[in-house]
Amino acid sequence: MSLKCGIVGLPNVGKSTLFNALSNAGAEAANFPFCTIDPNVGLVTVPDTRLDKLSNLVEPKQTLPATIEFVDIAGLVKGASEGKGKGNAFLSHIREVDLIVHVVRCFDDGDVIHVEGSVDPARDIGIIEDELILKDLESVEKRYDTLKKQVRSGDKKLAAEFAVVERLKEHLEEGNTARTFDADEEERKAFKDLFLLSAKPVLYACNVSEEDLNTGNSHVETVKEIAAQHDDQIVTFCAKIEAEIAELDEDEKEMFLEELGVESAGLDRLIQAAYSNLGLITYFTAGPKEVRAWTIRKGYKAPQAAGVIHTDFERGFIRAETIAYNDYVELGSEKAARDAGKMRQEGKDYIVKDGDVMLFRFNV
Repeated sequence: MSLKCGIVGLPNVGKSTLFNALSNAGAEAANFPFCTIDPNVGLVTVPDTRLDKLSNLVEPKQTLPATIEFVDIAGLVKGASEGKGKGNAFLSHIREVDLIVHVVRCFDDGDVIHVEGSVDPARDIGIIEDELILKDLESVEKRYDTLKKQVRSGDKKLAAEFAVVERLKEHLEEGNTARTFDADEEERKAFKDLFLLSAKPVLYACNVSEEDLNTGNSHVETVKEIAAQHDDQIVTFCAKIEAEIAELDEDEKEMFLEELGVESAGLDRLIQAAYSNLGLITYFTAGPKEVRAWTIRKGYKAPQAAGVIHTDFERGFIRAETIAYNDYVELGSEKAARDAGKMRQEGKDYIVKDGDVMLFRFNV
């Protein structure tokens, strides 16, 4: 599955440093606004100890983890929706992502310029949110004007669409995001093709100093309060430390984290939170050629999960031979699981569970 997370925020909050650490792609990070013009894109592996355990048991020729694409989008500023700071180009990049990772500066450092002159997470979050809302309002107003002319024909369907868009327009004009707009699935069809920016789910990434990494601070508490209003998740990290960790091998990384008194790297937690936020789960295929993690949406049935590997698998689906991850690891192999009666034959209505180890049977 092609899944994208867009890293956004004001200039100089640590977006590109975070992106560099995530992908080791070498995105330029500098102490001045608009350092990033074209978005940098990095394919990032999803950390999963289950994949490592399966690989150790099977000893395949290759091991392939699940991945998520991260896009480093240039810093937005007040007035971006009107084109300031090349805002129109930057906002268009956000339209293409599935999840917004909003990096918020939660550290005080006089040597690092803040585009607004001071550190204030509530204000900074508000600036970005307002710009997304204003850009959405521009799109909705165009749809509103079009439908207003069309409803004169007396078409009831168009009239119903117009009523929804009119309500949405008023909702945005009041400074509310599209994701808080109360509408059912049928009503959302009236504006679904607009791909509204403020309708996208948000994960807040709080960039703190090394001293506040374990304890947090008042700035982080402010972000937590804002996130709680929409049931959004937050992850606390220190961009400087993550940049250092990205240069270490696995053993050095573990020692470094132990010295810091941190269980896992902030980036690992961010990747996992992004994965969870998008409603994703993992199933595995395991054989002598490869052990692989596959990304699917929670609730997928077996044929849909098979289709992620190849459309022919879904089209010609017969059954799925499935072993629960814990059973596979406990028994040590596919054969042992089969002999113990732990391999199940599942049909078209089976809802795939996180961690399932699967083998699909299909007609060509």
